[in-house]
Parts: sequence; structure tokens; C-alpha cells
Amino acid sequence: MLPRVPVLFAFALLLAACAAFAPKFERPTLTVVSINLAGGNLLQQNFRVTLRIHNPNDRTLPVKGLTADLRVSGDEIASGTMDHPFTVSALGDTDFDITIKANMALALLKLQQHGDNRADGIAYDLAGEIALDLPFFRTMTFHQTGSLNL
Repeated sequence: MLPRVPVLFAFALLLAACAAFAPKFERPTLTVVSINLAGGNLLQQNFRVTLRIHNPNDRTLPVKGLTADLRVSGDEIASGTMDHPFTVSALGDTDFDITIKANMALALLKLQQHGDNRADGIAYDLAGEIALDLPFFRTMTFHQTGSLNL
């Protein structure tokens, strides 16, 4: 029983040393650069959205894919995925395109409701997950909120 104590102590020291050298990553930020209509019908529209990802870290960020959902007043009105890998340079920015499918009937209903309330803006939430090609970080979530002026 006594030999187990030094082994457990050595294992605890090894874990502490690994934690001290583990890479620290800050969450990347996403901003919308442009939105272009890419087709659709009366109830659903497809948009090509160009996003800019900023890497605040001192090492490259290999992105395997991304999923995003847009909510307005708590209701999801658009979602999309991107599965083309790319790399964001250290402390750099990269633009990429994602196809977003929007439920236009729900979006118009929300805008109408807010128009009736005489609101100056409509609150939105953009949330999703970035799939990374890193050994210790497989995914990073992002969440941004804001208000669109009406």
C-alpha cells in the first residue's frame, strides 16, 4: 500500500505540469461582412453570408467547420453550416462564406410584431460552434448578441 502513495503523488505532479504548459486559447470573434441573396422561394430564402473570424491567439487556428443559428426574440429564424476547412493565421483575420437558410415567414412575423410595438430595434442572438483541428480543443462555441435597427 505504501508504494502507491509515491506513484499517486508523481501522477499528480505530472498532471499539474501538463496543465501549466497547456496552450491557452481565447475565443475567436465573428462578424458579418456581407449578406447576399442566393435563391429560395416565398417561405425560405438562402443567403450567402460572408463572415470574418478574428484569431486573438498567438498561434494559427485550423478550422474544420462551423455551425451557426440566428435567433430573433428567442425564435430561430436562420441556420447554416460550413464544412470547408481553412486556417486563420496567428493574430489575424480570415473571411469565409456560409450558406444560411432563413425562415422568411417567421422573420417577417417577428418584424411585424416589433413594428407594432414601435421598437427602435430588434434583438438577435448569433450562436454556434467552430470545429477545430487541434489536439486539446476540438470545438469552440461562440455567442454574440446585438440589435438590428428597424
